Amino acid sequence: MFRQICVVAGASLAALPFVAPAQGHDHDHDLARELYEHDQIRSLADVLRAVRTQSPGDVVGVALIPAGADWVYRIQVVGADGRRTVVDVDA
Repeated sequence: MFRQICVVAGASLAALPFVAPAQGHDHDHDLARELYEHDQIRSLADVLRAVRTQSPGDVVGVALIPAGADWVYRIQVVGADGRRTVVDVDA
């Protein structure tokens, strides 16, 4: 379910905003809501609860990105040590 794809050391990088490409959608939150309402993705609240147990820290970025015919939540977490971790979760 979880795939940790990147760990970057340094607090200065953690301060950078996480920006996902718009993927052609002006209103990404509307797309996410539509996908959720049609049972194509899980709720962000459920995914964040699971991520926090695996990667404790502050969530500093969330993106919903296409992965072929599926969707992936890309979550960025900054741990107590200042390291930023990127976790991909099948939506």
